[in-house]
Amino acid sequence: MFTTLLAVVVALALGHLAQPLAVAVRQYGWFDQWMRWIDGRFPGDGFWRGRYGIALALLPPLLLVGLFQLALDGAVFGLPAIVFGIAVLFYAWGPRDLDVDVDAVVGTDDPVARHAAAARLWPAGEAVSLTGASLVGAVFRNARRRWFGVLFWFLVLGPVGALLYRLAALAAEGDDSHLLPLDTRAGARGLLAILDWPVAQLMTLAMALVGNFDAVFTAWRENGGATFALDAGFLAAAARACVRSELAEEADDETESGVTAPGALVASAPDLPELRDAMSLAWRVLLAWVAVIALFVVAGWVS
Repeated sequence: MFTTLLAVVVALALGHLAQPLAVAVRQYGWFDQWMRWIDGRFPGDGFWRGRYGIALALLPPLLLVGLFQLALDGAVFGLPAIVFGIAVLFYAWGPRDLDVDVDAVVGTDDPVARHAAAARLWPAGEAVSLTGASLVGAVFRNARRRWFGVLFWFLVLGPVGALLYRLAALAAEGDDSHLLPLDTRAGARGLLAILDWPVAQLMTLAMALVGNFDAVFTAWRENGGATFALDAGFLAAAARACVRSELAEEADDETESGVTAPGALVASAPDLPELRDAMSLAWRVLLAWVAVIALFVVAGWVS
């Protein structure tokens, strides 16, 4: 757990303080080329072009990382394993900085520039929407993809888990994923849905604890969160409900304080308040996860 906590702190710090380094390191062109090479080697019908064919692309890099992980376990008081874990988590995190992408949307009034900035929050080829509800869902989808999915599977499986999540996301939704055979891509999306389900459940639980519990719980239950269906749509629904309730509470507090008249409140509200509040909520959820990890570390030291 201490390794995980240290790796998360370092990954976050480097991502914010050394963004050029993050951009330079987090390059996945090799994986796209690897998938294209496999596709060229197996042009006819066969395992690669079936639903489980994505395993051919995932297993070699994951096996290599797994062997390194096993080889470094316990060596030199665990220091090489810590460094390796930090390196893999930093590589798999992101790859883009979510704060930077959200600030780019909020920081411009030009409709064309805003639409182009918002497109970075949607998978390649999907329609972009600038409505408040859509932006809240996009923030939490990206938070799951860029932060929480990598972090959860790093907690469960170590470095190989972080890389598994990142490569599965690239195969399912990456810029070049449309080049994969249809059944192969469908298999990648199915794998990603399996990896996402526990992540979305724990994100929603943390959201309920740091936000409006009643609103989050109701939205979670009404949108299939209480079932085992591999659909993480309940996460976006819970986030929208939480953001709506928080914005409503802010408006009520300002109105009751007498500082702002109800009519002026709407005019003076910050641009895209849902996006701002969704980003704040995502950070609070991440801090809750880190706090839980820290508690496990302290409990381990005490025992």
